[in-house]
Amino acid sequence: MAIPEQFVDELVSRTDIVDLVGSYVRLNKKGNNYWGLCPFHSEKTASFSVSPDKQICYCFGCHKGGGVINFLMEMENLSFVEAVQQLAQRAGMQVPESDYDKGRKERRERLLEMNKEAARYFHSRLYAPEGGQALDYLRRRGLSQATLTNFGLGFAPDSWDGLLNHLAGKGYDKKMVLEGGLAVSNDKGRIYDRFRNRVMFPIIDVRGSVIGFGGRVMDDSKPKYLNSPEGPVYNKSRNLFALNIAKKTKEGRIILTEGYMDTIALHQAGFDCAVASLGTALTADHAQLLARYTKEAVIAYDGDGAGVAAAQRAIPLLEKAGLKVKVLQMRGAKDPDEFIKNYGRDAFAKLLDESSNHIEYRLEKIKSKYDLKDDGQRIEFLREATGLIASLSSAVEREVYGGRAAMAAGISAEAMAQEVKKELRRRIYKEKKKQERHDLAPAANLQPNQKGLHYENVRSAAAEEGILRLVLLEPTLLDQTDGLTGAEFSAPLLGKVFDLLRDRHADSRAVNLGGLANTLTAEEMSHLARITDRPENLGHARRALSDYIAIIRMERLKRQGGSDEDLLRAAQAKYKQAKSYGGE
Repeated sequence: MAIPEQFVDELVSRTDIVDLVGSYVRLNKKGNNYWGLCPFHSEKTASFSVSPDKQICYCFGCHKGGGVINFLMEMENLSFVEAVQQLAQRAGMQVPESDYDKGRKERRERLLEMNKEAARYFHSRLYAPEGGQALDYLRRRGLSQATLTNFGLGFAPDSWDGLLNHLAGKGYDKKMVLEGGLAVSNDKGRIYDRFRNRVMFPIIDVRGSVIGFGGRVMDDSKPKYLNSPEGPVYNKSRNLFALNIAKKTKEGRIILTEGYMDTIALHQAGFDCAVASLGTALTADHAQLLARYTKEAVIAYDGDGAGVAAAQRAIPLLEKAGLKVKVLQMRGAKDPDEFIKNYGRDAFAKLLDESSNHIEYRLEKIKSKYDLKDDGQRIEFLREATGLIASLSSAVEREVYGGRAAMAAGISAEAMAQEVKKELRRRIYKEKKKQERHDLAPAANLQPNQKGLHYENVRSAAAEEGILRLVLLEPTLLDQTDGLTGAEFSAPLLGKVFDLLRDRHADSRAVNLGGLANTLTAEEMSHLARITDRPENLGHARRALSDYIAIIRMERLKRQGGSDEDLLRAAQAKYKQAKSYGGE
């Protein structure tokens, strides 16, 4: 959806970032800015800054930031268009739609209606003669009639065009069925059903729309699961199976499982808070999505090696999203579905209540890797355990779990505390050095391999940052930049932003970061928010601008292999210009 830039500018100007952020975060005013606990990662000391003057926010802990549109995109896991629509509704504005936008919106709605019709078709086939094997399979798995209905489970017949023919009869052409991922085409151009001879699981988003499907075989053939491809209505990293139900739970927690069957079995047993990721590992987007509906996540992955590894990867993502994390350790069964079948609902409820917090879980997993009767392995265990314990933010947690590790290894708590303290000092020193480097060239720590986010010339980049700060604070300074263009900048990102701001000024449009949300990536916006959040004195703005331009041009001359004579002339020009601002 192409939203007019002028509309975005007006929307940004009419949205107070303090009011917006304040609806999610408790803010306190300190100086010119407002401060609160970052909503994007777990912290106990406020490092999230909101500037009403600059209309930006920035976290000094996780380095996320931007304007009102970026903030809402991150908070609510929205696309640019969705965030603009939500902000417009909040501001009482109507988002203008072109004929193309209306057509695309209608196309999306049509795809969702098609998915709903496909779900009805699969569900009806489950009870047809051809679905007998699938129905027997699901009943053998212990699923009740009510569960089959509540989750809309179905069956894709062993046919090349059963669904295609059904949807054609409902007015959906092959092109749309292909676009929706319900059909595929071969090298010869033949189009046929994607899902064949599989038990079908409709995937429903939090708004209640059928956005895709998962299909499972009933034997040992591969692939075991086949999922809808990503497309106009389906994004596996931004949705979770059964979250449309789990979001309403009164349990106060959400249980994370590895698959559809585990989630459905938990719901049938009365645990209406279970969800599963959609054929992919848990992502940061999943964690942020969960954080919108709960404060606690219990990981209930399979007890095998793959499940343990997946849990270890999920823990920091969930913690960073601000969730309290626990891990359920399965005993006597490979997964929740099997456990409930073997031991019953009450036993699982007890296991759930006894879930260890993620620190206990990780410490136990470290311990299981070593033979603590062997001195060499005890030392290795203590070295790895020390690293984990030193990473904990709470002194109380470090003391408690340090004591447990010491007891397990047969050493004194004092000796363990000394090692943890030493490792903690090392980490603080390392983090301090990292922060110093970040302050000098913050983009270097974001994504060094991504174009535009790595500084090759720190001196020039520092001046380029300075210019951006000045013109964002005082846009009229863009009239005094002596013909400077972004092509003269050493950092592609900074040059690109300078040109964008200069063009906006030339068109008499607002010169701010908020209006660039659809042009720049989230990482780029965060980096620019950090640049802008630094202080810049406007008392000598013209002289500072002149100095910055001179540095950029002198460094450019060096990069281009300029002669000593060229550099001398540039230095003399800088000196003359500095004298002209002597009275400023």
